[in-house]
Amino acid sequence: MAEVILKNVNKVFDNEVKAVDDFSLQIPDHEFLVLVGPSGCGKSTTLNMIAGLEAISSGTIQIGERVVNDIPPKDRDIAMVFQNYALYPHMTVYKNMAFGLKLRRFAKAEIDQRVREAADILGIGNLLDRLPKELSGGQRQRVAVGRAIVRKPKVFLFDEPLSNLDAKMRVQMRVEINELHERLKTTMIYVTHDQVEAMTMGDRIVVMKDGLIQQVSDPISLYDNPVNKFVAGFIGTPPMNFFSGSLQSQGGKLVFVEEGGLSVEVPKSAEGRLEKQKGREVVMGIRPEDIGSTLAEMKPDLPRIRGKVKVVEPIGPESYLYLDSGKTTFVCRVDSHRRFQTGDTVDLATLMERAHFFDPKTDMALV
Repeated sequence: MAEVILKNVNKVFDNEVKAVDDFSLQIPDHEFLVLVGPSGCGKSTTLNMIAGLEAISSGTIQIGERVVNDIPPKDRDIAMVFQNYALYPHMTVYKNMAFGLKLRRFAKAEIDQRVREAADILGIGNLLDRLPKELSGGQRQRVAVGRAIVRKPKVFLFDEPLSNLDAKMRVQMRVEINELHERLKTTMIYVTHDQVEAMTMGDRIVVMKDGLIQQVSDPISLYDNPVNKFVAGFIGTPPMNFFSGSLQSQGGKLVFVEEGGLSVEVPKSAEGRLEKQKGREVVMGIRPEDIGSTLAEMKPDLPRIRGKVKVVEPIGPESYLYLDSGKTTFVCRVDSHRRFQTGDTVDLATLMERAHFFDPKTDMALV
């Protein structure tokens, strides 16, 4: 078991593209850390540098007590689970899981014990004599994880391991990997582009964009207190709504006004931090669940946002309404038993105390 420390790590490819820019982070022993961001943000490159599959351009990577910059992957005491499983098609499940230990010249009895223990943990003991082609996607993923477990590494690395599975199996495997982390108490670093995976799995989440760390935090803090507009829009499904406008004083109250669109009162609780922005342009962000939700509608005298219904998307117990403010299309989440029709103009109670405000020039949160 080991902590992982990255100090000022950079990666510049031969074409002078900077994939990772001054990445510094301390990952404590036993932590489940998730790297998340859009394609091309540098998350997989960062994972590959920790694994030793990609050379770093500058900086240091430390695993446990050792700086591993010049140590080959096989000697870093890590195990990696890939997106494509990378199983040997001609080997049985047992032989796939045992192969790495055999190369390291472990005794047969030790190999057998480790393979069967891992198979028991993952519930694949009855599959040990099968070939990969005889397994489902979820079973193949368990074998790939089992091959990592038998090595008993200091650090587990996962590179988008669930992206090839169907939606139901992804949910099941998320639970199983979380349970595995609780059981093994090993440091795990997990890469995904799926923010739902990130929110449900990580002790901490690192949000990346263009090779740079945008924010590092636990899931709830990240959701409630995004440091900039990118993080606010990336975390959350559907994503946060954004309205461009200005803060104006009207009748002794602070009001957000979208030119040609909506106008909504800012709550007293936010006036202090926004006082200096009065008369200035800002971007207001508000999540779909804070517009027209049952919680909002139960509270009297809340500010209301008006919009014309463009699309109604029922998703079971809830529906997504896509509305036009007159200038911006935005989405809210409502109880599906409330009936809305395309073309309706509706006024929806809004939890403005949960609204976020950003500087339109820097995209940073106004706090």
